[in-house]
Amino acid sequence: MTDLTVRPIEVLLVEDDPGDVVLTKEAFEDNKVSNKLSVVSDGEEAMRFLRCEGDYADAPRPDLVLLDLNLPRMDGRQVLEEIKADETLRTIPVVVLTTSEAEEDILRSYRLHANAYVTKPVDFDQFIKVVRQIDDFFVSVVKLPRA
Repeated sequence: MTDLTVRPIEVLLVEDDPGDVVLTKEAFEDNKVSNKLSVVSDGEEAMRFLRCEGDYADAPRPDLVLLDLNLPRMDGRQVLEEIKADETLRTIPVVVLTTSEAEEDILRSYRLHANAYVTKPVDFDQFIKVVRQIDDFFVSVVKLPRA
């Protein structure tokens, strides 16, 4: 028997490209589940959000992090490493969503315990489709841990 009640999940998007932020928001808004999408634009801000520090004291704990690798101030590789090294954060699934197709980035991300590595399509429609598939997978298929 399938549970037809799908609970919206908290998603943290760590992305510095305003165009990709708009596309990701659009993909979430158009999808059938109204997940809560929070957005930060650099790695340091992401860690403050995740640790509920400063302006993010009341930030919700994300059920999923969508992480770009190439970020200002603290890059996504460092963010991933810190998340997975932190006992209170390491159970949050992290999907690397980036333009890099470099084998070294893919390998390093998985060595740092990324849950998935997805290359952003250049095509608008394909980008929307990929974000929706990530959303569908983590909402409908995967059982996410509760903090």
